Amino acid sequence: MDLNELRNEIDGIDAQLQSLFERRMDITRSIARYKKENSLPIMQDGRERAIIDKVRSRSEDGLADASAVLFTSIMDISKCLQSEIIYDNVSMGETGRFEPEKAEVIACQGTTGAYSEAACIRLFGKEKPIRFTTHFPDVVGLVESGRADFGILPLENSTVGTIEETYSLLSRYDLYINCVIKVPITHCFAVKQDTDPERVTRVYSKKEALDQCSIYLKEHRLQPAEYSNTALAAQMVKDSTDGEIGCICSKECAQRLGLKIVEERAADAYPNYTRFICFSRSLLVPADADKITVSFSTPHTPGGLYRTLTKFAVNGLNLTKIVSMPIAGQDFDATFFLDFEGNCSNEKVSALLGDLSMSMKYFRFLGNFCEIQ
Repeated sequence: MDLNELRNEIDGIDAQLQSLFERRMDITRSIARYKKENSLPIMQDGRERAIIDKVRSRSEDGLADASAVLFTSIMDISKCLQSEIIYDNVSMGETGRFEPEKAEVIACQGTTGAYSEAACIRLFGKEKPIRFTTHFPDVVGLVESGRADFGILPLENSTVGTIEETYSLLSRYDLYINCVIKVPITHCFAVKQDTDPERVTRVYSKKEALDQCSIYLKEHRLQPAEYSNTALAAQMVKDSTDGEIGCICSKECAQRLGLKIVEERAADAYPNYTRFICFSRSLLVPADADKITVSFSTPHTPGGLYRTLTKFAVNGLNLTKIVSMPIAGQDFDATFFLDFEGNCSNEKVSALLGDLSMSMKYFRFLGNFCEIQ
């Protein structure tokens, strides 16, 4: 047989496979309706393992693993279709409307001139009172205790990536993301008015800001020194009598504090953005919500994450980000944070969330929100 004849034979087999696949999925939907009527789980204990063992036993030499992967995928697709029937109209909890204009107090880390403040003002306006804190957990504490309606924390930067401390807090506390705000970052190198820049040896700022300016600091032989926040670092430099220190902060912050700007563009890359989350104790969803964040831990089995991601592909949902965080005290287990496009009112989204909440070792719905560019 020549190549065209072989390809024609494959095309014929593919048509048969597709027909059989569609027939199998029709039966799958019938099974789902039966399970729903009789309150049965989507996959009964041992059933999946028995099917895969049977597939392996009848496979030709060298194809057992490949056959197992094929039929595992088919069963995963089947479970997704069953989920649409069984987990219809799933609720992630009592939902309210996100209305920034009704906020009374907002909490964020830093002080006047911080990038967090810029995110607050952009979302809530200049008239809302802001409670500044020194550390990230303090922002969460104000929101959890009800002393602030909303909190603002940085989530990721376009140059250095994710802010691990924020993800760690999201995994430890019952918080919901209401909105994401993208803020342009314009780091400058600044010193006190009476400081000779040539004498400066140490530069203070938040770790992520120092990382974003690593090339400039290295070229000028400046030693990075971590501080809790860019604006707080600038305030410390202003109040210090040490003539050998400077800071990395925003141009606006330096000007507000009366510092001398040595370099306006100290960052390694431009444009440079940081995405901030606005969060609250309650699940509040804006009218134009089009993104969802969930966190989960997959069963500790081969291909666990891959099989979870298959659920999104089958439902035609676009994944936009995935982050993994180690679980303290566990043997290299991880919590995954996953962003995808969608709204909870969508039937496929609702079914998927219901499926994840029932099938994951650990699962949390973290919000349905929009992003302000």
